[in-house]
Amino acid sequence: MRRVYLDHAATTPVHPQVLEKMLPFFKELYGNPSSIHQFGREVAIEIDKAREKVAKGINAQFPEEIFFTSGGTEADNLAIFGVAKALKDKGKHIITSVIEHHAVLDACESLEKEGFELTKVPVDSDGLIDLEFLKSAVRDDTILITIMHANNEVGTIQPIKEVVKIAKEKGIYVHTDAVQTFGNIPVDVQELGVDLLTISAHKIYGPKGVGALYVRKGTKIKGISYGGGQERKIRPGTENVPGIIGFGEAAKICIETFEKNKEIARLRDKLIDGLLKIEDVKLNGHRTNRLPGNVNVSIEYIEGEALLLSLDMEGIAASSGSACTSGSLDPSHVLLAMGLSHQTAHGSLRLTLGKDTTEEDIDYCLKVIPEVVERLRKMSPLSRNDSQREIERSECSCTLKK
Repeated sequence: MRRVYLDHAATTPVHPQVLEKMLPFFKELYGNPSSIHQFGREVAIEIDKAREKVAKGINAQFPEEIFFTSGGTEADNLAIFGVAKALKDKGKHIITSVIEHHAVLDACESLEKEGFELTKVPVDSDGLIDLEFLKSAVRDDTILITIMHANNEVGTIQPIKEVVKIAKEKGIYVHTDAVQTFGNIPVDVQELGVDLLTISAHKIYGPKGVGALYVRKGTKIKGISYGGGQERKIRPGTENVPGIIGFGEAAKICIETFEKNKEIARLRDKLIDGLLKIEDVKLNGHRTNRLPGNVNVSIEYIEGEALLLSLDMEGIAASSGSACTSGSLDPSHVLLAMGLSHQTAHGSLRLTLGKDTTEEDIDYCLKVIPEVVERLRKMSPLSRNDSQREIERSECSCTLKK
């Protein structure tokens, strides 16, 4: 059976070059980078090199602006809680959007319980934030605006530069979660103008368990955990050396292979066009202003979980939304915020392409998915059969004649 992996937004395979770079740090180069002896010093030097590679990948001015974490979630939490802790005497108002990853939403809502005030910016049917609402929501005590660079479920890319322009008029910090964009579209912190930015290694063909927070020089932030002096005390704890080394190499490869995203976008459009030929299928997210590898559709009259299991049996790995909420039976908060009904949101399918996706993979999906949808609709109590549709048309016709 053919196997097709179309869940690259959840995670990516480790690049062979990345793995090769990591392996010595499990065996020969095992020193603690905080140690002053040679074993430690030689590892510390390699961490500095990896930091430089990651900084170059997002065009950070200084390598010291990169703080390594255990992943995107910790980096998001560090940005939000760290700024809140540093600026609580200045203000206690934070602005975010209704479609953020739960690493951001839950962190912001946690601060509400500590006396902070939170404003959530709505989105339109394409998943784009309402900039006018955002502008009107800014207050004198607003200390942080955190808006994701692109949505992890529907792929819509947000106007971060415009968000920064609004924020800078009032001297407000801007954080963006760029976990889904780094390596897929240009991520340049100088061009974006953000103060804080989150990235993660396992989304760019690096190892799991390591991420980073970019903090622009001069931005006030405090650590939210306590321990040693690692990462300039902003993120203490012995470094995940192999992970950091792998992250640096993955960032380097991202720059070298960036042009592959054009081919990914072409395959994405082919897949979208093919899926939209199925009756009662709707694209979620902006048609063009979206991540090159993201396809998200709602398929009426079937249940998403049944669709995923059926596709898995055909060798196709897909998802219905964020991997972080895959165990939840609730419909996607992103799709609901975009105006979809609970039933339609339950029938969502996310297919995310990667650098290893081939034309044959897309052709196989466009052969299998319509067959699976047809089979499930025949079995589903949600489905309308042909006779029901004919009755509805007749009733509609009679009503019009009256």
